[in-house]
Amino acid sequence: MVSFEMNDRKKIGLGLTGFGIFFSFLGVIFFFDKGFLAMGNILFFSGVTLTIGLKSTMQFFMKRQNLKGTLSFGMGFFFVVIGWPIFGMILEAYGFIVLFSGFWPTVAVFLQRIPFLGWLLQKPYFRSIFDRYRGRRVPV
Repeated sequence: MVSFEMNDRKKIGLGLTGFGIFFSFLGVIFFFDKGFLAMGNILFFSGVTLTIGLKSTMQFFMKRQNLKGTLSFGMGFFFVVIGWPIFGMILEAYGFIVLFSGFWPTVAVFLQRIPFLGWLLQKPYFRSIFDRYRGRRVPV
């Protein structure tokens, strides 16, 4: 059995990532408020960096297959900061999908194990969707 060690740095990183997602959500709810969106982006990126480490973060974002997603996410962040939050969030969403599309099968398995949601996702329609994308990278 693989053990995942949870030290203080990783706990803080997960907290920052959670706050980053929360502030980004608030930014969208408050009609693309650029302050909330920028704060959410900064907290999300710093949280990911603390959680997996600086070297792993740089390796992940600089991989050749992730370069398109990294550039889209970075340009989206830039557009949010200069005052074009809707266009910036569209670019960031595209970059996020490209960067993290390899994790969708893992997320799908996790969602299927949540008590009520897992029962719902085991229905034939949802099951066929999950089975179709299991183990493959989403083409973008």
